[in-house]
Amino acid sequence: QVQLVESGGGLVQAGGSLRLSCAASLHSFSSYGMAWFRQGPGKEREFVAMIRATGDRTYYADSVKGRFTISRDNAKNTVILQMKSLKPEDTAVYYCAADGRFHTYTLWYRAALEYEFWGQGTQVTVSS
Repeated sequence: QVQLVESGGGLVQAGGSLRLSCAASLHSFSSYGMAWFRQGPGKEREFVAMIRATGDRTYYADSVKGRFTISRDNAKNTVILQMKSLKPEDTAVYYCAADGRFHTYTLWYRAALEYEFWGQGTQVTVSS
């Protein structure tokens, strides 16, 4: 059974940092593109960051570029989202997502519907 388990969320002041982890029980983890999405109060789920299966390319939403860093450890089946310079508007439930299928659409990784597996989410709250 596939499981993605997020951890590391919490309450932090604006300007602070948090490190989110996603532990994945995926067979052939290194074959999956991994991403983070978030959903703020009253908002739709939005793309945050994605790292390709090989780890050679990363992609970010404009709102987090330069502040967040996504990385993966294929030996530990883990993907990390390092967040710094946090803002109140970063407050959301953060979800880990995985997909191992072939995609022809160049920007597929930005669409939540393109991901096959999801975690339950971890709450991040940034106070002003």
